[in-house]
Amino acid sequence: MLKKFLIAAAAAMTCAGSALALPVLNVGTQPVFQPFEFVDGRTKQLVGYDIDLIRAAAKHMGYEIKFAPMGLDGLIPAVMTGNIDLITSGLTITPERQKKIDFTRPVYHSSQVLLVNKSDAHAIRSEKDLRNKTVCVEIASAGAELARTIPGAKLKTFNSLADDILEMQNRGCVAVISDKPAIEYYLKQRGTRSMVEVQTGFPKEEIAFAVRKGNKKLLDQLNRTLLQMEKSGETAKIYKKWFGNLFTEPLLK
Repeated sequence: MLKKFLIAAAAAMTCAGSALALPVLNVGTQPVFQPFEFVDGRTKQLVGYDIDLIRAAAKHMGYEIKFAPMGLDGLIPAVMTGNIDLITSGLTITPERQKKIDFTRPVYHSSQVLLVNKSDAHAIRSEKDLRNKTVCVEIASAGAELARTIPGAKLKTFNSLADDILEMQNRGCVAVISDKPAIEYYLKQRGTRSMVEVQTGFPKEEIAFAVRKGNKKLLDQLNRTLLQMEKSGETAKIYKKWFGNLFTEPLLK
């Protein structure tokens, strides 16, 4: 009798444990894009604006998060095939991407800018000065898409902004095209005066999370939660933590 009781009790505990377990949300990210998602050098933990935002949203929605680090060019194929549920990687909404995936409401408004060596700043005042010149961009990035619209521009692609900048410092290209907050965060963290940011006439852009096309259930959940977080001020607190008063771009319009 005691043996049967113990077996029944163990089974009940297993069922209870299963009932308490949260559903898992598999989130793809490229953890080299400061300050949106990156690995903290001291703690070795995945951190950033996007990371804090999706963790907070998942908590409200009743999900456990499991991150899947991968290259930017692998994220969209991964969510399209169902290998991940969600992309959280400073992803810019573009018409080409909208054909393949569904974006949430914007979580950040930004723009693409140039980073140039200070010695070249007199000659490169906008993207128009990049015609027939070599520029550095991240693989599969919004900056890469825009660079292809510059007449005669030759692209050098790398896996991270840091690699782009190193190539520019080594005179392998005359400018880097990337998101304004990423460029400004890099300059602030390094405290360097050998490079300068150059504004462009590129259109403003929106950064958002993304899901598999047609995954309306998850998309609606995310949009409702993100809206609630904006209204409650929770998003603004996360924004202030990562951006403070450094950036000229507004959080949301």
